[in-house]
Amino acid sequence: MEARRLAMICSHIRPGLVPATTRLAPVARSNCHSCLNSKQWPSGSDEGNSQNGCVFCKIIRGESPAFKLYEDDVCLCILDTNPLSRGHSLVIPKSHFSSLKATPPDVVAAMCSKVPFISSAIMKATGSDSFNLLVNNGTAAGQVIFHTHIHIIPRKALDSLWASEGLRRWPLNVDREASRLADLVREQLSLSENSRNSKGDEHRSTMRA
Repeated sequence: MEARRLAMICSHIRPGLVPATTRLAPVARSNCHSCLNSKQWPSGSDEGNSQNGCVFCKIIRGESPAFKLYEDDVCLCILDTNPLSRGHSLVIPKSHFSSLKATPPDVVAAMCSKVPFISSAIMKATGSDSFNLLVNNGTAAGQVIFHTHIHIIPRKALDSLWASEGLRRWPLNVDREASRLADLVREQLSLSENSRNSKGDEHRSTMRA
């Protein structure tokens, strides 16, 4: 599994940006109780088959080294050890959630609220004037570590980091198919909202009982 993960990461990373001899400093020890529950891992994931297998949880607990940039009660920001650009960093929740979908909205909000603050510091430190904010959610999207994390990737003009930036984008066809797609998305949003409201009503009823 480790070899497959490294191969996938290296397939879209420019080598040579971090010297092999660079020493990493361990982060402060933190509690990460939820990462002890292997049931939170997606089925078929090798990490989920071994207790405490999550590399980010090990970093959070102080068992693995990393360059810590920022830390609070909810999240941690570290330098990515296989950066796409100088200063490429990761914002990671201290509790273990296997995907963005599995992450509670308040945790996502707490992580995102730190992005302007952290990204500004990273851009100043690296002499960049732009950055990409990226989440790989799911295997097909390139996620290889199943612990929610947000990438902050500093950018400079003409760095040609993404091959896709040279691809031509075509305007949306305002036709029946586009209208149908919009209807389907709105339908799913409505179902999700109704489900959340229903669960909230059930919780309030239980509290009153």
